[in-house]
Amino acid sequence: MAGWFDVSPEKELLPGQAKLIDVDNVMIAVLNIDGEYHAIEDVCTHDGSPMLGCGLKSEQVIEGAEIICPRHGARFCVKTGNALTPPAYEPTVIFPVRVENGIIQVIDDRWD
Repeated sequence: MAGWFDVSPEKELLPGQAKLIDVDNVMIAVLNIDGEYHAIEDVCTHDGSPMLGCGLKSEQVIEGAEIICPRHGARFCVKTGNALTPPAYEPTVIFPVRVENGIIQVIDDRWD
């Protein structure tokens, strides 16, 4: 069974900000959208490119509750993982997020 991974203290991930974390070789973008935490695999399902991990600032790839692939402009809902615009049609994976003792945590529970 996979365990929870620490992402950040809550006070260090403010609304509109995001952080990238490596969870067992899976890059996960953890975002604070209006005070709610969401986690999405940092991969565009169109061509496998990273979104948050592309090197741009988070505000350049996050718009509201959407993350945008900087290569071809595909948009994904960070709450559901659904692809919202072409050229991506397949959803990307979302992950459970919790706050434990003031620390934001994420888990990749796909193999449990």
